[in-house]
Amino acid sequence: MPEASTTSAEAREQLILEHIPLVKHLVGRLGFDAPGLDRDDLYGVGMIGLIAAADAWDDQRGVAFSTFAYTRIRGAMLDELRKLDVLPRGRRERVRDLDKLVQRLAHEQGVPPTPEEIAAAAGISLDDLDEALCDAAFAQSTSLDEGEEGGLGALLTDPRSSDPVGSLEWQELCSLVTEEIMNLSEQEKTVITLHYAEELMGRDIATVLGVTESRVSQIHTRALYRLNRALVARTGQEDPR
Repeated sequence: MPEASTTSAEAREQLILEHIPLVKHLVGRLGFDAPGLDRDDLYGVGMIGLIAAADAWDDQRGVAFSTFAYTRIRGAMLDELRKLDVLPRGRRERVRDLDKLVQRLAHEQGVPPTPEEIAAAAGISLDDLDEALCDAAFAQSTSLDEGEEGGLGALLTDPRSSDPVGSLEWQELCSLVTEEIMNLSEQEKTVITLHYAEELMGRDIATVLGVTESRVSQIHTRALYRLNRALVARTGQEDPR
């Protein structure tokens, strides 16, 4: 049974208009690593989620609408991505094999391996590894392949995503991330800065760099892996999130 809304028609429309940027933000984040995904379709699904959130919104709950809508919008997008199942079986098997390899190397070395070490151990090129890392990031973000805690998936997430803003832990983590960003290659640093600081979409970053959007996604994913690996090495935590 649908949730009842206590919001007037005029207030509902205003909520929707004010939170369209939230839909665009989530399209940018969830669509960043989705191979072959039509961003316009994902935006349409996100708007349906936003409208559903406005219809069910109850301002007496004591929760900000942005928080309430975020969950609804993201959930609608993830449901669509799972339905599409854009990763063929062979690529999902490659992700599982890569996850096992990364965990084995991390156990042997005491820290997660570098992308170069992974490629060498797997007997593949760095370009092939970049494609596999993008598949792994997409599988992680949509929970298509859960993997083990502390595995490859954990090394491909935004390292700041689950920390409480304003807490001491958050401030320390942000400081560490900022330091480690400076150690990235210029191309990786540019992608991370444009995506997170400037909030540019993948296609816009591709224009700036003069590369394809899929290449931007690969650079972004590799940069996140390097950042998380560095944080694990510095903090001694198996799971950087």
